[in-house]
Amino acid sequence: MSLPLAALLKPLFPLSADSFPEMAAERFGAQEDMETTWLTFEPVARTLVDSFYLTLDHPRHDELVPRLDAVPPGLRGIAYEGAGMGLTLLDSLLPYRRRLPAFLHGPGAPYRCLIHIGAGLVLPRVPVDPRRFLARQDPVLRWLVMDGYGFHEGFFTWRETVERHRTPRGIRGYAARAFDQGVGRSLWFSTGADVERIIDTLRAFPLARQGDLWSGIGLACAYAAGVMDRDAVATLLEAAGRHRADLATGTAVASVFREQSGLPAPHTDLACDVVWGSPGSDVAAIAHEAGRGVLGAGTGPAYERWRLRIRAAWPGTGAVPLVTAAKENRA
Repeated sequence: MSLPLAALLKPLFPLSADSFPEMAAERFGAQEDMETTWLTFEPVARTLVDSFYLTLDHPRHDELVPRLDAVPPGLRGIAYEGAGMGLTLLDSLLPYRRRLPAFLHGPGAPYRCLIHIGAGLVLPRVPVDPRRFLARQDPVLRWLVMDGYGFHEGFFTWRETVERHRTPRGIRGYAARAFDQGVGRSLWFSTGADVERIIDTLRAFPLARQGDLWSGIGLACAYAAGVMDRDAVATLLEAAGRHRADLATGTAVASVFREQSGLPAPHTDLACDVVWGSPGSDVAAIAHEAGRGVLGAGTGPAYERWRLRIRAAWPGTGAVPLVTAAKENRA
């Protein structure tokens, strides 16, 4: 009997949720809060890894989707993210099949943002040119692939990416900025979501990169497993200083991710309330309003134009009209 594909590929693409807290301890030493935080992070990490290997063994939609949909609603988006990892790996080995595009335009469409991030998570481990891969993706969401790429490098190549502040060769322009957004998001997990460790680690980066890193933190604190209270989120917002609007932008993007998952989360509402003064559903409506017509006007990446509109709508900038318009459209 032949081995399942996952069993054959596992030695070449090893991922283990059990190794995550060990890596954090290696970077910061033994910390009392790490074990407690890991209990909250563990279901997220295990769902991502398990769904990655599940997808390798069951890539057909009729087999894969029921298994993904059987995951509890709070983790289902993470499961689809893992599916994005698995399908991207399979496409890199058997490129004529193009499983990822079929999934994105089929049953994975409601989770397309997270699936793009999942594709980026596996991209550093496959023989694919990231620039050519990006060119084939959705013109708005392709930059989430680089976010996933940055998360992978920030978490798994800590010394090079975080301590030495290096960006992989060939990643430049806006791709490097989206990469930094993912690196910032990775800091949430690799620091154990500790406010002081996040702030100290992020401030060691060159100032020019800190805005995108803060945006990643904003996305993580509003979307990932909730381990921060109101005061901690407020501390992050204050520490962001000139980059507060970047953190707010990441928080708004997270509210859209949560909306797509179909299950609001209390910690998403908490982060949005602290940062925006509104619940997650209202912030998601603002983000959707910001995206209207983003493909039809302006120069530069459409994804960044969307983010700039969100940024301008944040009440801290004093630009209220977009917020008002979003609420009126929901009425």
